[in-house]
Amino acid sequence: MTLALRPWLDQCPLVAILRGLRPDEAIAVGEAIVGNGIPVLEVPLNSPEPLDSIRRLAAHFGDRALVGAGTVIDPADVSRIAQAGGRLIVTPHADPAVTREAKRLGLLAVPGFFTPTEAFALLAAGADGLKLFPAEAASPAVLKALLAVLPKGTPVLPVGGIGAHNMQPWRDAGAAGFGIASALFKPGDTPATVADRAKALRAAWS
Repeated sequence: MTLALRPWLDQCPLVAILRGLRPDEAIAVGEAIVGNGIPVLEVPLNSPEPLDSIRRLAAHFGDRALVGAGTVIDPADVSRIAQAGGRLIVTPHADPAVTREAKRLGLLAVPGFFTPTEAFALLAAGADGLKLFPAEAASPAVLKALLAVLPKGTPVLPVGGIGAHNMQPWRDAGAAGFGIASALFKPGDTPATVADRAKALRAAWS
């Protein structure tokens, strides 16, 4: 079965960015998030032993969640992520080589961009969606202008500084979803705290 991004965004268009997650807490934190209706989990590669966390999450959740890696900057890492069970590749930057490698291996690719030039280059490389990063340096007006020229239906997810308090203006501008980092999980948070935040974020979207 072909892997597609849209069905996951249709379930809930929030991506949980678990920067700093440790393998020994991966399952408990993952359950706090997936169990509260956010089934897309991204473990940034600058976390402790990220491939171990990805392996544990992918094995535990199976088809209940889309598990992948963020902060992927080297195309050589893509195959290691795939071997660990990751199915989503997210980058902080506009590198078509990482996107092409993800697509070659049958994975979903949501690379980071900030300009129209970067966006079109990434889409030409096969990107399934685009991550507008850092969103703090852009605005809903910028997103609206970008969407006016990007191919119709291109999912753009702002990432950076997004939380329950400021989703609405971005949604009004056409955001297909968001990557949520510290507003959902920070190192040291208990699963109960993460679960409460997941509920609040899900409610804010709904």
